[in-house]
Amino acid sequence: MAEVMANELDPRFKFEVAARLGGANIKRCFACGACTGSCPASQAVEEFDPRKIIHMVILGLKERVLSSPIMWYCLLCSTCSFVCPQDVRFSEAMAVLRQMAVEEGYVSASFQERLQEIESLSQKLRAEMLRSALTEKDKKKKLNLKQLLEDASEKCI
Repeated sequence: MAEVMANELDPRFKFEVAARLGGANIKRCFACGACTGSCPASQAVEEFDPRKIIHMVILGLKERVLSSPIMWYCLLCSTCSFVCPQDVRFSEAMAVLRQMAVEEGYVSASFQERLQEIESLSQKLRAEMLRSALTEKDKKKKLNLKQLLEDASEKCI
């Protein structure tokens, strides 16, 4: 993490997050890293680290968290919640942080809507690719992922 200046710290931030539905358990985190270790987004995007994001919230780095593009990489899949020994519910806290980012003007509401469209499309693409793969599974030939994606895209877009 980059150097932190005292004027960047907002000691109320963790309480603001905790006061919202979904953010109540964020202060429970003791930085064990179970969330990061199980997170599919952190496996795909090296700089996405749920433990670091929670740590920044607890420290009070409000502007840094809410303005960061990194929080939008969370899949909101709740995998982290299943492994968290403190029941922090990181994906629920991420939804809270995203809403705060919109409310405080760090991103527009239309950005959040576009992101939801992207997530919906990616789910449809995945489902179509799986359907195709499952129909080919008994043919014992190697799957061409690029072709699966192209075929799925034609059906979804």
